Order: sequence, then C-alpha cells, then structure tokens
Amino acid sequence: MKRSEQYGKYLQQKKAARKDAKLKREKEAEELGEDVIKAKKEPRTLENTRELEPTMVSSEDPEVLADEGDDEFAPYFSSTEKPKILITTRPFPSQSLFYFIADLQKMIPSLHFYPRKKFSIKEICHFASNRNFTHLIVLSEKSKVCNGLTLSHLRKHDDTAIAGPTAFFKVSNVITSKDIPHHGSQTSHIPELNLHNFGTRLGHRIGRLLGSIFPHDAQFKGRQVVSFHNQRDYIFVRQHRYIFDEKNDKQKNKMMEQKVGGPPVNTRLQELGPRFTLRLRWLQEGTFDTKNGQYEWIHKRK
Repeated sequence: MKRSEQYGKYLQQKKAARKDAKLKREKEAEELGEDVIKAKKEPRTLENTRELEPTMVSSEDPEVLADEGDDEFAPYFSSTEKPKILITTRPFPSQSLFYFIADLQKMIPSLHFYPRKKFSIKEICHFASNRNFTHLIVLSEKSKVCNGLTLSHLRKHDDTAIAGPTAFFKVSNVITSKDIPHHGSQTSHIPELNLHNFGTRLGHRIGRLLGSIFPHDAQFKGRQVVSFHNQRDYIFVRQHRYIFDEKNDKQKNKMMEQKVGGPPVNTRLQELGPRFTLRLRWLQEGTFDTKNGQYEWIHKRK
C-alpha cells in the first residue's frame, strides 16, 4: 500500500473517531441536562484556566475605595487638578525616538518635551517639580528602538509630604502612527480612558498611576479612546476612534426582509496610534532614586 493511501485511511479513521466521541458527549450531556451542555461547550483558554491570584480585589471593595479616595492620584481622577507632564529621553537619542514622542504628544494632553542634554534624572525631577510639572516620563532606547519608560509622579502627597511613586516599564513592539495601515489622525479633543483588567492590589496602583497622566473630563465629541489593557502582566496600549456609519439601502432592506431590529448605523473602530506594550519591572516610593530609594515591588526572575 502506498504511503498516500495509508495517510488517507488514517484521516478517515480519525474523522470517524471524532464523530463517535462527539455523539457520545452529546448523549451524556442530554442525560445530564441543558446547563451541562452549555458548560461543556465553553472553550478552554489560558485566561479562564488561570489560577486566581490571591491578591485580586474587587473595584467595589470598601477598603480599596477608601484607599483610592485619598491616595496620590485622587486629585487627578476627581478633576480637581490637571496633569502636566514633562517628557525627555536618554542622552543623545536617535531620530526614530522623536517619532514616538510626537505620537505620545498627540495622545497625551499637556505633554511637554524637553531635551535631556547632560542632566541627570534627579536634576530633571527637581527642575520639573519647580515648574509645576506633575509627572516626568523618561524614554530609553537600544539600537534605535525604544526599550524602556520611567514614569515618576512629582507632586507631594498632602498627608506624607512625599512625592512618588516611580515606575519603570520595559517597552516592546513600538509601532508609530505612520506605520499603522489605514490609521486615523488625532484631534485636540481630550480622549476617554479605558483601564482594563488591573485587578490586583499592585494592578490598581499601576492603573491609577497610568490613569493620572490623563485629564478625566473627556471630550466625547472627539470619539477618541486610549486603552490600557493588562493581560498576563503585559499592558497593551492602543488609541482608537469609534465611528458611526449610516447603513446603506442594501443593509436596511436585508434587515426588513429578515424582520430583524437594530440600530440604523454600523459602529467600527479606527486605530490612531501609537501602538506599544509595557511590562512593569519595578515600582519605587518617592521620585527616581535607584541607590537609596525603597522599592514597593520589583520583578524577580523565576
């Protein structure tokens, strides 16, 4: 027998075995009830089979709400204070890093670029704090590709009189707007903010730190949304515009024939850019101080 015939016979046997197994499952499910059928049909994914983190907290937890109502970021989330961010780079940055900064300036309102020159980060923190900046962002790069982002909160908390915290993220998969196919153009409207899946104690803190660099009085007329989606400790950053298109006559007639209700418009998303991924490496109390600063959390290799 030829090899092709053997393989064809094997495929037929495999198909028949799958069919028998499916019929057996359906028969068992029918005996157990309809609820079991739905449960058995649910696909297994990495997310729904992941073990629950012991540090997971609910956003409605009274203790969490009390902490967030009086933390360093409360004035920004209540819109009593507007963020003002200074962004700079490592010494002698490449030209490609400036394209990324230009996209960030379009995405984040009140983001001001200052050249690094030969100043240390501590000196820049002091300079920015004296000029009423609330946050500092420092971008690093390797081989002309952005690979790190330091975000420091400069405003002192009323209760402790200490600034901070400071977080360092590894940056990967940076794609600027000009490299995104069919991308849209940002407008000057303040975007809406979507912080998704920051469920642990540390996640809440990082989510609020990232959220504090945006004003929280979004201008819905612009229909722009900035999303921070946390999945398996990677934070995916995207910016979109949602668009409402009126349905054409062909679509309306089809709805009438099928007697299906629904809105008279189609909704779609248009990516604006930039697109990049963050991963937290450490979180430190106070402003940037790698020698004497105290770490709230630091990533440890397993």
